[in-house]
Parts: sequence; structure tokens; C-alpha cells
Amino acid sequence: MKRVKKLLIVSLSLMMVLSGCSAGGTSKQAGSTSKKDSSGKYSPEITIKIAKQLEEMAGKYKKGETLNNNVLTKWGEKKLGIKIKTTLLGGDAGNYNTKLRLALTGSDDLPDVFPVYDKQLMSDLIESGRVKAIDGDIKKYMPQRLKEIYDKYPDSFNPVTKDGKVYGLAITPSEGIGQTMLIRQDWLDKLGLKAPTTVDEFEKVLDAFTNKDPDGNGKKDTYGWALSGKDGYSTGWISDPVFIFGAFSGKNIPGQWNKDTSGNLVYGSTVAGNKQALAKLQKWYKAGYLNRELAVQGAWDAITPFIQGKAGILFGRNWVYDSVKDVETNNPKAKVAVYKFPKGLNGQSGQSVQLYDGVLMFNSKFNNMEAFFDYYNALYDYAFSTGDFKDGFFKDYDYDVVNGKVTYDPTKFDPPLKEVQGVGKMSVLKNSPDITDAGKDYYEIYKGATPARGRQARVAASDAIVLKAGALAYEDRKYNSMDEFTGAPTKTMQKNWEQLKTLEVETFNKIVYGKKDISAFDVFVKEWKQKGGDQITKEVNDWYKSVKSK
Repeated sequence: MKRVKKLLIVSLSLMMVLSGCSAGGTSKQAGSTSKKDSSGKYSPEITIKIAKQLEEMAGKYKKGETLNNNVLTKWGEKKLGIKIKTTLLGGDAGNYNTKLRLALTGSDDLPDVFPVYDKQLMSDLIESGRVKAIDGDIKKYMPQRLKEIYDKYPDSFNPVTKDGKVYGLAITPSEGIGQTMLIRQDWLDKLGLKAPTTVDEFEKVLDAFTNKDPDGNGKKDTYGWALSGKDGYSTGWISDPVFIFGAFSGKNIPGQWNKDTSGNLVYGSTVAGNKQALAKLQKWYKAGYLNRELAVQGAWDAITPFIQGKAGILFGRNWVYDSVKDVETNNPKAKVAVYKFPKGLNGQSGQSVQLYDGVLMFNSKFNNMEAFFDYYNALYDYAFSTGDFKDGFFKDYDYDVVNGKVTYDPTKFDPPLKEVQGVGKMSVLKNSPDITDAGKDYYEIYKGATPARGRQARVAASDAIVLKAGALAYEDRKYNSMDEFTGAPTKTMQKNWEQLKTLEVETFNKIVYGKKDISAFDVFVKEWKQKGGDQITKEVNDWYKSVKSK
């Protein structure tokens, strides 16, 4: 009964939220009446209704600005004649998917353009006939510079391709910047230790950070490593445990499909080397080296002990330092440094890097694809350092010109800002678009190259640790591992994957907590295979062979 009531509440709220997307149909299409003038502006104005999972700028807008009335929306209207009207759905991944599914099965229309992050939902949307195939639109309207990006990453279309037709667009695909290790350098110095480069050295540092009072307060209140195991053992971005798995299994890390020695795809969580990684984590947890709540702490929550000065090591992408540097503000004696992943035997390592974060899908009734591509391409001026966004998005938001020179330091703006405005997050995208190989900029500038105007100048203005982290990650890029199964969920996956994923996370957490012996890994692998894993592996490899033969 409670479940029914909850569903009714969600359904009613969705009807109210999506009423702006419905009103008897999708937003009024002006494709047949609106025309572009010589400057590329549409008249009459075109409205594109989009949906977002999160309001990432909440509490950060300048005074008087809102989700639907801000510097970016005003620019779109004035420059392009395109009005972007945003509806928030969800607040987290689960709610967002639920509300899209309710719209899919109900009478309300979907928004014109909306991101989708779940492969099964992508597949269901395609099957429903409620989203449009965009092959012809890509060919007709996508600008050449964007075609070159997508041509570089043809696999990005796999999750949204059915019967030879494409039903979505990967969101700003690029070769992601890998992760590095943040460590309390002041703790290392106090204890006379060097940054660890191997698993054995890492273990010694963990022990010292836990048992030798690195903060000097006379209390046993610190530990080695803050990580998250709540949703699996490869977060891919922050508080990531993946280094220890890569040290024992290379690129066959948990949560993704990669080749084995015979060239077939295998599911990383079942690879034997990861048993050794779990044994290490179990040992370290028992010794008190790890955060006690790692099985229930999400990736973002797990950074808190590092900020509070309780944990000494954290793994994450190069920008993570900006999110944890308050540890140095809170304690002037604290010093954070960045290093590469410690390696396993024979220099073995591996970590997950995403090619893209979700796809954009389009209401089957949406007829303004040319306007969408004009808008999307204009946002890419930020990445290419061209057009209106050659220096950044907007003066006084993410850059300023002081004494004739462009600055990206918000404290030097006139007037100063506490932090730059994340203008890219005001769009349908989660983040600002980037070039396909952004890590190279960090590497070259860290090594002393003179930055060009725009994108490279922004990189050069990064905090020294962020810059170094990007450079080190670029040097270690050979260890980056992208999931090689990029297709839609297979038939058996659709039925069994949620159950298998739950089995995996619960087993791994119980092993780490010491509630199960390490032999439970072998039991897990056997059970995983019996409950559909073997059939899924066959289906995944059949798919892999079919796409590689084209």
C-alpha cells in the first residue's frame, strides 16, 4: 500500500512538473515558419523545452538569475533567437529515471530534448516510438567540426542505435582525464615517508597514517584512505577504490567489460585478480586503515573525512583538489600533494575513463533539430576558443578583463568573486564541452608550453595541483580503461542485470567488512555465472563480434 501511495504521489508531481512540456503536445514547433537571418538568428523566436536531472547551479546564480532566466538563456535569445526552457526532473538519478519512465508510459509528453544516463531506459525509449531517429538530422544539420568529434568516437552511438538508425547523441564525447592520488604531504614529511609507488609501499603509508599520529594531536583519530564502495568498486571519478583492483587485474576492473588474453570480453568484477584486491581491502579494513562506513558512503560523501583532516589519501580526477582544498584552509599546516596511482606487480594498473556522460534524446514530435544543432555548436565555441566564447563564456562570470588582460582568477575580478560561475552547467549539459584530448593541454602547459588564448589559458590558470594532476594523468593514460561493451542491454541483461549487480555489491562489501571469507569471491563468480552471467557474456561477445565485423 505504501508503495502504491508513493507511486501516486510521484505520478501527480510529475503531471504538474511536465504540464509545461505537454499542454496538448510538445512545445510549439516553428520549424516551418521561423527563419534565420544573415547573422544566424531565428525569427520568430524558437522555444526548446529541455529537462535536467539536477539543478547544479542552485544557490550559485548571481542575484536575480534563475534556472530559466540567466546570462546563458538571455544570450541564446538575443544571439540565436532560441529560448531554452528547462524543467527539473528528479534531483537524483533514481528519481530522474522514474519520472522519465512515468512520462513514457503516461499521457504527458516528453520534453523536446533531454539527457538519459541509463542504457535500459535508452532502449525502452527507442522501443516506445516516443523518441526520434536523428540520422538525417545529423547529416543535414550537424556542423563539420562536431561531425569530426563524433566520427572519432563512433562507438558513442552504439547504445542508441537500433536497426541501423540512431536515436540519440552522446553528450560532449571526449577522452576523459584519468585519476591521480591526493595525499597529505605534511603527514608524509612528519613521518619521514615518501609517496607510495607500489602496493606494498601504499600499505606501509596506510599503517603509518593510522597508527603513528600523523596530525600530531596525541590521539588515534586518523586513518589512511577514504573510499566509496556503496555503488560498486569503480566510481570512475572520486573516492575511487579502483587503484587496488587495477594493481592486480590491470584493465579488467570491476563494473565494466574488457578483453581477456584471448580477445573475448569478460566482466571485470569476475576476473580472478580482483579476488586479491578484495583480500587486501579486507585486511586493510580490519586494520582500521579505511573509512568504517565505506559500504554506505557515496562517492561524494566519502571525501568529507579527507576535508576534515581525518583521512590522508583520496583518489579522484584532476579537478578533485578544488573540492577538497578546504582541508588546507581549515588547517594552515596541512599540505596536499598529488601523485600517480601506485602500481602492482610488473607496473600493472588500470582505471575507468568514460567516453561520455549520458546521451541526449529527442521527442519524436520535435522538429527544430537545426536550431538545436546551432545552439549545441555555439556552446562548443567554449571548447574551440572561438566566437562569442573565445576567452570563456561570459565576462564577469568565468573570466574578466583587468588592465587589458584576461584573468580567470575570480579574486582578481572587478568586483571580485568567491568562485567563477559554472556557466556550462546552466545548459542542457552537465558540464562545459571540452576538446577530445583535454589532458594534453594540462601536460604541455605543466611542462612549460606557452598557453594559447582561451582554452589553454584557462588550463594554465588552474590551481597548481589541478594542473599537475592533469599532467600526471595524461602521462599515465595508457592505463585508462574504457568499457568495451557500449551497446544496448542484451536480452538476458534486461532480465537479470539488476539482480547480478546487487549480488556483486553485497558480496564485495561483506568480504571487505570481514563478514564473509575471501572464498566468497569464488562463490560469487559461480553464482553470477549460473544466474545469467554466462548467457550475458555470450550475448555481449556476440554483439562485440557483430560491431567489429562492420
